[in-house]
Amino acid sequence: MSNKIKNILIGKPLANEELKGEKLNVFWGLPVMAGDAISSVAYGVEEILWVLVPAVGSIAYRQTLFVAGAIVVLLLVLVFSYRQTINSYPNGGGSYTVAKENLGELPGLAACASLFVGYVLTVAVSICAGTAALTSAIPELAAFKVPIAVFLLGLMSVGNLRGVRESARIFAIPTYIFIVSMLVLIATGLAKVYIFGYTPAASFEIPQGMGDITLFLLVRAYAAGCAGLTGVEAVSNAVPNFFHPAQKNAKKVLSLLALFVLLIFGGTSFLATIFHAVPNYDVTVLSQISLQVFGNGVMYYILQIATTVILVMAANTSFAGLPTLLSLAAGDGYAPRQFALRGGRLGFSNGILTLSFAAGLLIIVYKAETHDLVPLYAIGVFIAFTLSQLGMLAKWIKSGEKGRLGKALVNGVGSFMTVVTVVIIASSKMLEGAWISLVFIAVLVCFMKMVRRHYDDVARQLKLEAADIAKETEILEVDKHMIVIVESLNKASLKAINYARHLADDKNIVAFNISVDTNGSEKIKAKWEECGIPIPLVVKYSPFREIVEPLAEYIKSEEHESNPGDMITVVMPQFVVGKMWENILHSQTSYMIRRKLLHDRHIAVITVPYVLDE
Repeated sequence: MSNKIKNILIGKPLANEELKGEKLNVFWGLPVMAGDAISSVAYGVEEILWVLVPAVGSIAYRQTLFVAGAIVVLLLVLVFSYRQTINSYPNGGGSYTVAKENLGELPGLAACASLFVGYVLTVAVSICAGTAALTSAIPELAAFKVPIAVFLLGLMSVGNLRGVRESARIFAIPTYIFIVSMLVLIATGLAKVYIFGYTPAASFEIPQGMGDITLFLLVRAYAAGCAGLTGVEAVSNAVPNFFHPAQKNAKKVLSLLALFVLLIFGGTSFLATIFHAVPNYDVTVLSQISLQVFGNGVMYYILQIATTVILVMAANTSFAGLPTLLSLAAGDGYAPRQFALRGGRLGFSNGILTLSFAAGLLIIVYKAETHDLVPLYAIGVFIAFTLSQLGMLAKWIKSGEKGRLGKALVNGVGSFMTVVTVVIIASSKMLEGAWISLVFIAVLVCFMKMVRRHYDDVARQLKLEAADIAKETEILEVDKHMIVIVESLNKASLKAINYARHLADDKNIVAFNISVDTNGSEKIKAKWEECGIPIPLVVKYSPFREIVEPLAEYIKSEEHESNPGDMITVVMPQFVVGKMWENILHSQTSYMIRRKLLHDRHIAVITVPYVLDE
């Protein structure tokens, strides 16, 4: 039943040979890889206004365009820089690969951890912003923000588990509808004011800000608006997801991303200034603008629905980028190797599920409030941006490649701008929540180093030299003893006994029972003699109801006829229930025994299953 439900939700498994069909061209790749950056207009401009309007009131609208312009300049620098990254690293990896190869292990892990935080927050912020757009259009749903956001996250997860190609088809059309709707909004809004003479009026009362326009205020607004630049990294991370020529297609997607963000982010910023949008928790800035431009008609609702969908689907950028990043880290030994395995639909399913769980946790904890999540958001992404730029700069400095000076200049400018941005974001957002992201990045770096040490230690202990082969073979030339764990005499234990008798002589086999009461031990002894089983039964009374310790002590004791170095096999019967939930009704004795005994290299543990009827 579970497999049928799984096949319905995410589709039937795909063969390895079908991986080449799971690639993206430019048309399908743009909405998957660039949705986050394109959709950022729905909250990027609003975050700028959240800083300026309460502080200086109506004067804020004169400064918004300058702040937005600075953000667009930074975007263009990043796009040029990441084009060079795509050229140099066709296998993907983005900031992680660039920093690790050119700056060293620690910067590489810091970039990987920063991207992890950024991607998770991208999903949480995008889903919450999409929910806010929906509840702005339908206020009656405002009380159900968290359930709506979690439901939308679930849809995104299922869509991505279906595979790269299917997720692209699901998410592409709404993205293009949003792009067209936004361009229509900008063109109509400008025409309404400058051609038809419409006089805008603020939808809400503009606060009477008592402060002055200061450099610090503008810097804070810039830091807030930079939340809209996340997602640029994803294209360079996921170059292998594109059809051949992958690098060329990835660069086209990156260029189109820059064009649409320039038009939509810049246009929306300008409309916000002339329509005097006022940020608040109930109605988004974009909703206020579109109400004035389109009125409460069909086009308004089309745009709000498109905004909801694109914001939710902007999370797809992370679903495309993070699982690929984790697979690269796993391949290098810095993340659990399960992240490098492809699921039934040839996507990195474990990465998708991890991303979904982490983002869902944030949505619940922060009650689906976009504005509360944004302070945690940009710091991780811009640390990754900075390490990527510094890594590429180091690459060109060391390189003897022709034209390296021009490339170094691009990455040098990018490094300077992203370093300044990181300092600005850290100083202005630290107390608002950026410290949480920094702490989590540090914890992730420590975790990744711990994972690598574990894998290195496992590899060292398992490494087989030629001299070891004779030694290991010699160790195997010893007596073999079988101990069959018998909780009671039944069909499952009898199967385990028969199995042991196929592997060793009866003289080297004992059945072992642990009794927690004296009556129980007498009963099993009597039944054993009655059945005439031709191997000895050892019964140990455990007054403190211990299960594992009496067995371990018996193996070490002189009572057991093994010598040091002999091979001992512990055989455990285990019946297999028909339904998964029924497992919780049975003790996990076999698991505890395995954990205790498998630390001894001369002990093997075998489980003999006995399948029960459903």
